[in-house]
Amino acid sequence: MFGGEASDKKVKVLSGGERSRLAMIRLLLEPCNLLILDEPTNHLDMQSKDVLKAALQDFDGTLICVSHDRDFLNGLVSKVYEFGGGRVKEHLGGIYDFLRAKRLTSLDELNRRNPLSQNTAGVGSIPTVKRRSNDGQSQGQTPVEPSNAKLDYAAQKAAAAEKRKKEKQIAEVENAIAALETQQAEMEQLLALPENQTQENFQKYESVKHQIEQKMYEWEILND
Repeated sequence: MFGGEASDKKVKVLSGGERSRLAMIRLLLEPCNLLILDEPTNHLDMQSKDVLKAALQDFDGTLICVSHDRDFLNGLVSKVYEFGGGRVKEHLGGIYDFLRAKRLTSLDELNRRNPLSQNTAGVGSIPTVKRRSNDGQSQGQTPVEPSNAKLDYAAQKAAAAEKRKKEKQIAEVENAIAALETQQAEMEQLLALPENQTQENFQKYESVKHQIEQKMYEWEILND
């Protein structure tokens, strides 16, 4: 997803999301049979996340991924490893198979139900594994959406309203990020000319970068 003038940017001027995308590009271009990813969707917009997921689904090796993004994990992994209470438990199947077995609707519920000591390694982390057989076919069951049958109507209605609210906020933040990145690109073109390299312009540029980082963090919190 780097093209045109973006391909000529210096790494030092890239935003957090762009640096994450660049790291993924370099990683996926290296020949390997094992990838270990820790929250790979942090700082990525929706389009970048979809592109990354498609690339990982085509990966013929083994993927070990720590993530709280169940939509990203859905259809990507065939095993889930649960860390808690000083133990590691293996669950066969995808992320929704794990949630259904635990009778959960989200990974956050797992942390609330089983609070752990803050000095326990890997608190709240759910590493998941996608394994490939020699013929390149995915192993494991097809992820199944968790049932909401046990939720009463009022709870379902409230949950749906909250989801719509968050989705609207996420869309607004993504639009803000897109506008700021356009502004950043314009500032970079401006600063490419020696006569425009003033302290005021550099300060404006740094301000835009800072705003992008803040919005990316806001986007990450909303998605979590």
